[in-house]
Amino acid sequence: MADRNEIQEQDEEVLQRKFLRAVSSFEAIILSQIDIKNKLADRLNYSIRAGIIILGFVAISILILLLTLSSQINRISAVVTEMNQDFNAVAESMARVNDHIGSMEQRVALLGDINAQTALMDQGMLTIADDLESMRGSVGEIRGYLTQVRGNVGNIAMTMDRMDAEVMNMSREMHRMGGGARSFNKMMPFLP
Repeated sequence: MADRNEIQEQDEEVLQRKFLRAVSSFEAIILSQIDIKNKLADRLNYSIRAGIIILGFVAISILILLLTLSSQINRISAVVTEMNQDFNAVAESMARVNDHIGSMEQRVALLGDINAQTALMDQGMLTIADDLESMRGSVGEIRGYLTQVRGNVGNIAMTMDRMDAEVMNMSREMHRMGGGARSFNKMMPFLP
């Protein structure tokens, strides 16, 4: 009987050791799961912070792009306004040229009366001479207006060249501004 009690005590001691080992293993498993969850939470927090920083950079890039575009649009608007002024000056000069041509037509129409007024040839010749002098003045004015028109057309050409240069600058700026986005796309190829 004493042997049986001893065996039972030994069995109970072995069982108690196994139970303690099982409890310590369970505790180790629970602690490792808690540690893994903490590491995952830390990684998630870092990922969220990195995403917020990247979104901030994207927002700043878009803001800079919009500001650049709005400044380029203001420049183009100023150039177009200047072109409109040149076009108005050309239209005014053409109206003056038309007035002088009409005046010349009226004066040339007077030349038809010379055939009917052969008796008043001398007076007619004086009138013609006067009319020719005024026609010379009109032609001189027309030349002056044509010179102004040429100058205005030259101004329009220079303005168009400046506008082309501004558009090229805007294209270079947009390409330069897009460099950040291209670099970002290279860094994050999985984003749409």
